[in-house]
Amino acid sequence: MGALFDFAIMRRLLLPVVALAVAACQPEGGAGGSIEPGASRSSAGAGESPAIGATEVEPVEHSLVPLPGKERDAPMLTRATRVVLETDAGDVTIEVYPEAAPNAARRFVELAASGFYDDTPISRVVPGFVAQFGIIWREPHRGWRDRPFPDDPTLFSLDPGTLAFAKAGPGTSTTQVFINTAQNDRLALPQFGAFAVFGKVIDGMDVVERFVRTGDPSMGLDQMRLWADGQAYLDSLETKPTMIRRAVVL
Repeated sequence: MGALFDFAIMRRLLLPVVALAVAACQPEGGAGGSIEPGASRSSAGAGESPAIGATEVEPVEHSLVPLPGKERDAPMLTRATRVVLETDAGDVTIEVYPEAAPNAARRFVELAASGFYDDTPISRVVPGFVAQFGIIWREPHRGWRDRPFPDDPTLFSLDPGTLAFAKAGPGTSTTQVFINTAQNDRLALPQFGAFAVFGKVIDGMDVVERFVRTGDPSMGLDQMRLWADGQAYLDSLETKPTMIRRAVVL
């Protein structure tokens, strides 16, 4: 089915450039000339996760399942943030669980609140595997691809509807996210990437199943072309991808 790579990062990792290594050592939101996103539409701060009908001591209702052998390591989930992806195919409602994968959850909510995912394509659709998104070519948001965050422990099963960040190796996740459309627990294994679940689609999996498959059958659209001049690339395509028109943090 192919790996869940962020090829833009992989290409830079293979070049003799130290900038990415320096960026990877920066603390989240730290110095180093990183580009900040636009103003948030959420009432919460970029690093905050508003609770939904929960307290700090009581678990929220959810359907995440610990990976086999990780039952004792998986934390109680006491908070949830909802993010709605308004797409050409319909709305997809996601619950993000900060305790499941703190770094990934924080980044996803921050990006969604900043407008990063607005007017961006579902760039890779592999039926029975994943649907992937998270590339933008417009400034200032494009600068997020140079801001990797530390990996979270892999604790929850990659069941259908769960979300994780794509990456090109340890500590390289930045903006690209995939929704599992099959049972993909093999992706939790170190040799397959050790991807960490941070949330799950709670409404709209039928919409996800309607996302348009375009580009290479396994790898989807050309990531480097999307990052470089995405609008011109999309305009040139005979089969247009499903677009995320807006991501809203509730």
